[in-house]
Amino acid sequence: MDRSIQEIARLVGTTSRTLRHYDDIGLLPPSRVGGNGYRYYDDDTLVRLQRILLLRDLGLGLPAIADVLDREEDAEHALRSHLEWLHREQDRLARQIASVERTIDALEGGERLMAEQMFDGFDHTAYREEVEERWGKDAYAKGDAWWRSMSDDEKAAWQRRAAALGGDWIAAHERGIDPAGDEAQALAQRHFEWLRAIPGTPGGGEDGPTKEYFLGLAEMYVADERFGANYGGREGAEFVRDAMTVYAERRL
Repeated sequence: MDRSIQEIARLVGTTSRTLRHYDDIGLLPPSRVGGNGYRYYDDDTLVRLQRILLLRDLGLGLPAIADVLDREEDAEHALRSHLEWLHREQDRLARQIASVERTIDALEGGERLMAEQMFDGFDHTAYREEVEERWGKDAYAKGDAWWRSMSDDEKAAWQRRAAALGGDWIAAHERGIDPAGDEAQALAQRHFEWLRAIPGTPGGGEDGPTKEYFLGLAEMYVADERFGANYGGREGAEFVRDAMTVYAERRL
């Protein structure tokens, strides 16, 4: 059964404009176009759209998604492979949740933090291919060497710093402050300094991240739910992006 572009946009939570763009670039042609010019989508097209959304959630750009779809013609096999990845990611997130809950319990109870229990599920190497594809092998190698060089206590301190920054972003968004205002811009400055401290960050070091990298990262927080979750979800991520964008345009 064919479904109209408006129905598909509503089901997916996107816009007809986005679906028309996918058609224009050859990524998702409709199964047919009616005499009134409306686009319609059949089951095969919906499977392709699901694969597009899954790949987009991995952070791939549209050209890379098109390349993957062209190379993997067997949709069922590709979806099964992706399902395996989702199950692994689900397990990793469950371990992270348990790890963070243990840390919260220890902090609330005034207990000593057990560093060896704080990093279950935080395997940064899981994103190696993605980091190398986005920013190059050198960026991953420098970041990996930096992380491995730290002691457990240093890693714990870094995680606390990251969590505090994310928590302050969420609190600022919930209070409805202006992303261009002084408070949000101070958070954007903290974010900039946080990134500057990570070896391998494009343009990192004394000068800090490049404007292009800073803006690209801000957009990725919105596009990729894994990152958006650090800021309270999509709306929180959009607030962070807007504040970072203002900062980049003013300061970088």
